Amino acid sequence: MRALGRGALAFLLLALVALQPARASEPEVQTIWRLLDYVAVDYPGAVSGGKVVSPAEYAEMTEFAAQVETRLKRLPQKTAKPNLVNQAAALRQSIAAKSAPATIETQSRRLAGALLASYPVPLAPRSAPDLARGAKLYAENCAMCHGATGAGNGPGAAGLDPPPIAFTDAARARERSLFALYQVISQGLEGTSMASFEALPDSDRWALSFYVGSIAFPESSQSEGRQIWEKDARVRAAIPDLATLVGKTPADIARELGDGKAGPLTAFLRRQPAAVVAKPVGSLALSRQRLDASLKAYAAGDRGAASDLALSAYLDGFEPVEPVLAARDPDLMAKIEMAMGNLRSAIGKGRPLTEVKAANAEVARLFVEAEAALAPEQASASSSFLGAFGVLLREGLEALLIVIAMMAFLRKTGRTDVMGYVHGGWVSALAAGAATWFVATYFIGISGASRELTEGFGSLFAAIILISVGIWMHGKSNAETWQRYIKEKISAALSRRSAWFLFGLTFLVVYREVFETILFYAAIWAQGNGGAMLAGAAVAAILLGLIAWAMLRFSARLPITQFFSWSAALIAVLAIVLAGKGIGGLQEAGLLGVTPLAAFPRFPILGVYPTVQTLLAQLAAAIVLAAGFWFNRARAPHAA
Repeated sequence: MRALGRGALAFLLLALVALQPARASEPEVQTIWRLLDYVAVDYPGAVSGGKVVSPAEYAEMTEFAAQVETRLKRLPQKTAKPNLVNQAAALRQSIAAKSAPATIETQSRRLAGALLASYPVPLAPRSAPDLARGAKLYAENCAMCHGATGAGNGPGAAGLDPPPIAFTDAARARERSLFALYQVISQGLEGTSMASFEALPDSDRWALSFYVGSIAFPESSQSEGRQIWEKDARVRAAIPDLATLVGKTPADIARELGDGKAGPLTAFLRRQPAAVVAKPVGSLALSRQRLDASLKAYAAGDRGAASDLALSAYLDGFEPVEPVLAARDPDLMAKIEMAMGNLRSAIGKGRPLTEVKAANAEVARLFVEAEAALAPEQASASSSFLGAFGVLLREGLEALLIVIAMMAFLRKTGRTDVMGYVHGGWVSALAAGAATWFVATYFIGISGASRELTEGFGSLFAAIILISVGIWMHGKSNAETWQRYIKEKISAALSRRSAWFLFGLTFLVVYREVFETILFYAAIWAQGNGGAMLAGAAVAAILLGLIAWAMLRFSARLPITQFFSWSAALIAVLAIVLAGKGIGGLQEAGLLGVTPLAAFPRFPILGVYPTVQTLLAQLAAAIVLAAGFWFNRARAPHAA
C-alpha cells in the first residue's frame, strides 16, 4: 500500500510539472497579443508613405516586433508554433522595410488571431462589468496621467515619454478592442510609463476597460445605439455575447454593419454591457463562436481541433434550435445541415484554407438568416400549431406502422394472449419519454451528441431487427409454407422469450420517436404559444388514432398470406428508412465521416440524405432484403 501511495504521489507530481509550462505560458501569450495589438494600432504614427515620420515611434515598433518573435520562440512546443514564428519574422521584416500601415495591421491581426487559436487565453469577463465602478477606479488610478476627461493631459503627464494615451482620440479608439485595453491594464506596457494593474481583481480591470473604452464615443448617441440594438436582429446576431463584444474593434463593427451604426452601438454597448448578457441569446451565438474558433484552428494547422470545433458548432449550437427552425423554415434548416456537412468534409479532407474559409462563411451567413427566423417576433400561433402537428404525425406514424403490424400479426395467428407485451412496450416507451423530458428539463441537459447517438444507434438497431422480421414475414407469404408453419410451430412460436422480444422491439421503435418528439416539443414550448402547440399535438394524436383503427380493420380482412406479403413490404421499406436515419444520426454526432453529394435530393422523412455513407447504408439494407426475398421464393417449391 505504501508503494502504491508513493507511486500515486509521484504520478501526481509529474502531472503537475507537465502542466506547469501551459499555465506559465498564459501571461506570455497575453503579452505577445498585447504587443501585436499595439503595433497594429500605433504603426501609422511611425511610418507614412514608406518614410519614418516619428523616429521614436518607429524604434518602438521595431523593438516590439523583435520581442514578439523572441517571446513566441519561448512558448511551449505546439504544431502551429513554427508557423507563428515565421509570421512574426515576416512582420519584423515588413516593419524594417517600412511597409504600408494597412499591411502591418493585417499581418499583426492575423498573427494575433492565430496565436489565440493555438494558445487560448481568457477573452471575456464572466459577467457584465460595472461602469460606475470603472469610473471610480479611473479617477483613483488613471486621471493623474490621462486626465479627468481622458484627454491625456493630467497633472502627471508632463515629461512622460511617450506621453499618456488620449482616450478621447476617436481615430485611435476605433482600432482598439476592449480586450486590448484589458490586456494593457493587466500587464502594463514595457517601454512606457504604463504600469501593470494586475493587483486589481479581474472584475475591476474589466470595469476599467469598459469605462476607458467608452470615453471616445459620445454618451449622447447611446439612445440611437439602443434603438439599433433592439430593432435590428442582424446586429444582435453579429454581437451575440460579451466575448464577441470585447474582441471587436469599432472598426470591425463598422465593416460588418456600416459606419452609421458602429459609433452609436459602441457608445451604447460599452456603457450598457448588460444588454448583451440580458438578451435572450440563442445557441446560434455559441455556434458562431465555435465556427470562428474552428477557422482559426484550421489556419493554425490544427485540423483535429478545427474538426472538433465545427462539430460542436452543430451539436451544441444549432441542434437545440433545429426543431423550432424546422417548424418555421424547413428549407433553411436543410441548407444549414448541408452547409455544415460540407464544412466538416472540407476540414476532414484537408482542403485549402480558402475553400474551408468559404464553407465556414457560408454556414455563418445561414446562421444570420436563422437568427432572424428564430427571433421572438417571428413566433406565431400557426407556426407552433403546424410544427407540433407535423412533428408528432411524422414521428408517430413511423412507430405506429411497426406496432400495428405486430398487433395485426398476433390477431391473425390467434395469439392475443401475448398482446399485453406489445402494449406494455409502447406504454413503457411513453413513460420513459416523459421521464426523459422531466430529467432534461429540471436536472441535466441532453447534448446534441447524445441526442444524435441515441437516434442513430436506435435507428440502426431497429433497422437490423426489421430486416430479419421482414424477410421472415415474406417467407410466410406463400400459402403452402404458411400452412406448414401453422401445423408445426404455431403452438410454440411465441414463447415467453419471444414475447419479451416483442416488448423490447416495441419499446425501442416507440421510444426512439418519443425521444425525438419530446426534444422538438421542448424547443417549441420555449418559444411561447403553448396552447397552439398542445392543439397541434392533440389533432395529430387524433389523426394517428384514426389511422391505427383503419389499419387494424383493414388488416383483419386480408387473407393471411396477403397480410404477410404486404407487411413484409412495409417493414422492408421502414428498415431501409431507418438505416438511412441511423447513419445520418451517427454522422451528425461526428462518429462517422461525411462525403456530401451536392446534386442528390434530400428527403429526411424517407431517411434519404445527400451523403455517400447514408445512401450506401440504404443500398446495403435493400440488397440484404432483396436477397432474403429471393431466397424465400427459391425455397418455397422445395418446402412445399
